[in-house]
Amino acid sequence: MTKKFIDELRWRNMLHDIMPGTEDLLNKEIVTGYIGFDPTADSLGIGNMVQVMTLVHFQRCGHKPIALIGGATGRVGDPSGKTVERSFLSVEEIQYNLDCQKKQLEKFLDFNSGNNSAEIVNNYDWFKDFSFLDFIRDVGKHISINYMLAKDSVQNRLETGMSFTEFTYQLIQGYDFYWLWKNKNVKLQLGGSDQWGNIVTGTELIRRKDAGEAFAVTTQLIKKADGSKFGKSEGGNIWLDAKKTSVYKFYQFMLNVSDGDAPNLFRIFSLKDKEEIEALEKQHNEAPHLRLVQKALAEEVTARVHSPEALTRAQETTAILFGSSFEDFKKLSAEEIEDAFDVDITFKVSKTFFDEGIDAVSLVGEKAAIFPSKGEAKKTIQGNGVSVNKEKLSLEKKFSSADLLHGKYLLVQKGKKNYYLIIAE
Repeated sequence: MTKKFIDELRWRNMLHDIMPGTEDLLNKEIVTGYIGFDPTADSLGIGNMVQVMTLVHFQRCGHKPIALIGGATGRVGDPSGKTVERSFLSVEEIQYNLDCQKKQLEKFLDFNSGNNSAEIVNNYDWFKDFSFLDFIRDVGKHISINYMLAKDSVQNRLETGMSFTEFTYQLIQGYDFYWLWKNKNVKLQLGGSDQWGNIVTGTELIRRKDAGEAFAVTTQLIKKADGSKFGKSEGGNIWLDAKKTSVYKFYQFMLNVSDGDAPNLFRIFSLKDKEEIEALEKQHNEAPHLRLVQKALAEEVTARVHSPEALTRAQETTAILFGSSFEDFKKLSAEEIEDAFDVDITFKVSKTFFDEGIDAVSLVGEKAAIFPSKGEAKKTIQGNGVSVNKEKLSLEKKFSSADLLHGKYLLVQKGKKNYYLIIAE
């Protein structure tokens, strides 16, 4: 039996707003629906995965998903949720970003499944020959200024200011929906809750311009239990591209989500059914110290975003870093070592200090600044609280070039869980 899409969103705690009549439509026919993706970067981030998974769940419920990559809207910039106007990208930058995002989307959606095969479209294809005069005559006349001013994306910027470019964004996105409705039988637009105003502008344009009917669904914006934005770490965005966020860092990010966030994220990102997820949540609640949901989340999402082989390597790197053997650590390549450490826990030290010989306190308390002061470093070393290359550090230890792995690395551990990398260069 095919699952019902809105029921699926509800139990996964994803549903935010739904236009009346949408659920009846979805329950009686195969519906074509779309979500737009903004080409402001050459990779999607983990935050975009919420909308990717919305399309995945949509398709798995028997409907036809379209991913719209905004070659046209990317030149304008969506003001929704923004306090300042975005910087404009060049045509070449946007095209490069489009190509990169398209390859990523092709990993998640099924493009060869018959009636509900996924599609990717670019709104530049229908805007490139649409003149400004034609646009304001054929589109602008149907939507009043009062209607546009009432949108949250506009209201939130009235004090700080909004350019005409951004003000017209909702008309451009609205026309996307109209064009897809007219040319590809798209009856539903999906998106994050901040997109509701833009989406209903599209349904209103369809109604006013052609007396047509279209529908809208929005999903919850995902925030951490502490209220901060999901998808960012101390080192910045968590990207789906392994060149921008290593597989190890991606895996660790998912593995280390809080107990308060893990169950909600697992429901959104997992393809497991309701019974499996609820059973795992029950086990998790009975023994939270085992972090069963976090492990399942990290394994499933890392394997899907990257590959099962990449997941295995990330797990091996994790075991090596948090294990007790330096011999195992030495098996990692230079690239794998650097991928495992964010910028904020990596310290570069001139190699000349190692050529001359440098004492332990000066290295970790001054040159590498792992400690706030040499005094703090000395105190912690005396308390056996520091290891270098998996060996307890003594005050008498002096480091030379011979101590450097691959001729450039030292692994520093402070306490049980805090790891740092020193790079000699």
